[in-house]
Amino acid sequence: METKPVITCLKTLLIVYSFVFWITGAILLAVGVWGKLMLGPYISLIADNSTNAPYVLIGTGTVIIVFGLFGCFATCRGSPWMLKLYAMFLSLVFLAELVAGISGFVFRHEIKGTFHRTYTDAVLNYNAEDEASRAVDNLQHKLRCCGVYNYTSWFGSVYYPSNGIPASCCFNSSDCNPEDLRNATIAPNKVYHQGCYELVTSFMETNMAIIAGVTFGIAFSQLIGMLLACCLSRIITANQYEMV
Repeated sequence: METKPVITCLKTLLIVYSFVFWITGAILLAVGVWGKLMLGPYISLIADNSTNAPYVLIGTGTVIIVFGLFGCFATCRGSPWMLKLYAMFLSLVFLAELVAGISGFVFRHEIKGTFHRTYTDAVLNYNAEDEASRAVDNLQHKLRCCGVYNYTSWFGSVYYPSNGIPASCCFNSSDCNPEDLRNATIAPNKVYHQGCYELVTSFMETNMAIIAGVTFGIAFSQLIGMLLACCLSRIITANQYEMV
């Protein structure tokens, strides 16, 4: 009977943890769906080929939701083998998140290089119609930037000879006409001078520590769940306690 309060306390903590774990899965699922629907064009600018990142988030979120519910069920049921299986799953999630966080930090320069290459290609082959071109327009308009390093990046594009610099570079759309954008002397006075590459990469560098900290924090939080599940399973097994 002395172990019942301990078991009750561990169960309560594990249920609360599993609920929070379930919420993180729901957030990952929502971010994955949002990324697929809203960030598809932007993702194409930072990857050489079509990336499966949104689908990975959707799949990971779904699996976490399922195992979060499984963790709550295993805790309420008081089944040692279910708790061990739950702890094993948490350990796999911990390792996956740890590897993902370390890889993102170590290969951040490769990510920047890939973005530079794909964004440069998108600018040079811009036609104002395809998905990559629309992504370039949205990026330039929202970040208030122009070209890769500056507006001169557009001088080498296939779009410039007949159309000039895209209107998405204009800081005042009402005072920006096609004739001015084709004029190399007038256009610089009507478009942003800040390059998009510098803005994006500086944001990555500034927030890399925050992103890494959040990633590792979430990863190591799995250790709490693993510890709770293992302790509860061991105590229940040792005292032959069963929940009816």
